[in-house]
Amino acid sequence: QVQLVESGGALVQAGGSLRLSCAASGRTFSNYAMGWFRQAPGKEREFVAAISRSGGSTNYADSVKGRFTISRDNAKSTVYLQMTSLKQPDDTAVYYCAAKSTGISNIYFSLPNLYERWGLGTQVTVSS
Repeated sequence: QVQLVESGGALVQAGGSLRLSCAASGRTFSNYAMGWFRQAPGKEREFVAAISRSGGSTNYADSVKGRFTISRDNAKSTVYLQMTSLKQPDDTAVYYCAAKSTGISNIYFSLPNLYERWGLGTQVTVSS
């Protein structure tokens, strides 16, 4: 199984930008579709963005569309989440990356229960 470690979370002012990284190890990274989710205090975990194995297909939650960009570097076994125009308090949450093995190169997954492996998360706090 793949292991996932997120990094890049920080305290940032509203309107600012941040890039999260998720480094994978243990298995062939390119066999996994990847996703980013987030969970704010008192709220359920919600979908943020997803990317296919190849990186050619992506999907975003409406709340982040146009502001966040998911990408991956299979050579580095890393998936990224570039976040811009951060909003307070909407974007404040613990951000998790997740992995789903698949034999299909251009498919992505938006439902958290489909993912097999999760990282421990990284905290993003947006201040006003």
